[in-house]
Amino acid sequence: MTDSFSNLSLAEPLARAVAEMGYASMTPIQAQAIPVVLTGQDVMGAAQTGTGKTAAFSLPLLQRLLKHENSSTSPARHPVRALVLLPTRELADQVAQQIKLYAKYTQMRSTVVFGGMDMKPQTLELKKGVEILVATPGRLLDHIEAKNAVLNQVEYVVLDEADRMLDIGFLPDLQRILSFLPKQRTTLLFSATFSPEIKRLASSYLQNPVTIEVARPNETASTVEQRFYAAQDDDKRRVVKSVLTSRGIKQAFIFVNSKLGCARLARSLEREGLKIAALHGDKSQDERLKALDAFKQGEVDLLVCTDVAARGLDIKDVPAVFNFDVPFNAEDYVHRIGRTGRAGASGLAVTLVSPSDTRLVSDIEKLIKKKIDIETLDLGDDRSRDDDRRGAREPRRSSGREDAPTGRWGSREGSDPRDVLDAPRERRGGFRPAPVNRDPFFEKPYEAPSAEAKPLWESAKPAPTARSLSANIKPKRKVAALFKTGSTEPSSVI
Repeated sequence: MTDSFSNLSLAEPLARAVAEMGYASMTPIQAQAIPVVLTGQDVMGAAQTGTGKTAAFSLPLLQRLLKHENSSTSPARHPVRALVLLPTRELADQVAQQIKLYAKYTQMRSTVVFGGMDMKPQTLELKKGVEILVATPGRLLDHIEAKNAVLNQVEYVVLDEADRMLDIGFLPDLQRILSFLPKQRTTLLFSATFSPEIKRLASSYLQNPVTIEVARPNETASTVEQRFYAAQDDDKRRVVKSVLTSRGIKQAFIFVNSKLGCARLARSLEREGLKIAALHGDKSQDERLKALDAFKQGEVDLLVCTDVAARGLDIKDVPAVFNFDVPFNAEDYVHRIGRTGRAGASGLAVTLVSPSDTRLVSDIEKLIKKKIDIETLDLGDDRSRDDDRRGAREPRRSSGREDAPTGRWGSREGSDPRDVLDAPRERRGGFRPAPVNRDPFFEKPYEAPSAEAKPLWESAKPAPTARSLSANIKPKRKVAALFKTGSTEPSSVI
């Protein structure tokens, strides 16, 4: 098995692009997958995140598609030959950029389509004709329904990060997309983890696949130092700042479990003077791409994000990852810490564990098959400085009376401020109960009515009058006249 790109016998345009990108030796997944894909066989590949899966399927696909290369300007001469499906917009954009770099010296066309962006520019690119289409499932279905994308000549389909696509509910979309493809094709499935659902998907759409596993499933990279610190929710920000200072870390990912928590943490850290960018699902696609680009360019110190950034993003030389919240899904832990220690570099993964996270930590232990030791970080100096700053901002107010309420909530020192709000109104300072008007009727004792007395509603009921007309004949409606006649009865107006 060769381990050098120079021994792969790639076409000259591809070999030149690979050399310019500085590729010399292949990673294990590349060394095993590229020769198999070059033979046209289906592949089911599992590898740790950050080991070069993109090149493992892109280079052999381009090599085999070079036979269709042409300089014609007709869109009919450039049908979609290869389809690459990915779960997130950022990952789709990243893979598309890599493919463009590999194919820069060829006449092969490629483009990317994903949601959150206007469809018109994407439609124009598709109408020109492309051989390699990179897409997220939802937006690709939009283009298929609009007749912008025709997939009846696809020869290769790649399902990258397939487990993530299943986790976020893309299985029905995948099944619809695969139904538009020819039966005779080569299917490549790549994933950082294998699960029973992934194996069922592979058995349904792959034909005699070659299984490639370069590492034990769900194994974390040996180059990543993993530390777990016990921290209350109020102390987590201090732990992050303490680790950043003590380790001299300039850049890091900070993962949280919710979009709201992501936005709040980003604002809180920004107020403390740090350069922060937030990345979560409620951000527009333009904002998400700008945040990623700023982080890559070093303009941002900390990228606070949800699991939307946990998969496949390749940002070189990120020294650390912080799990501000322990992930709900243990497999997401493997993907999160895979953002550091990439391509053999060393990295640090810090997870902050609150008392309610015991079960989640246990799930991670079972997944990675390692005993987790939870450490305690001394925050004495940091806590005292924070308390001093808080005391300077909120001086104690005293009215001279021993029982006077103090503090911003009006509570005594050492008490829970919520106790004042939860107390009865008459016990809160400054409140007096309003006088109550009492009705003497309700003060009298109960007296049983006499048996002869009829209810008021029955005595007020008018006596029924004898009807001389049939029940089916509606009598004339009597209306009071303006002038009364001699009789006491009001005259009827017809």
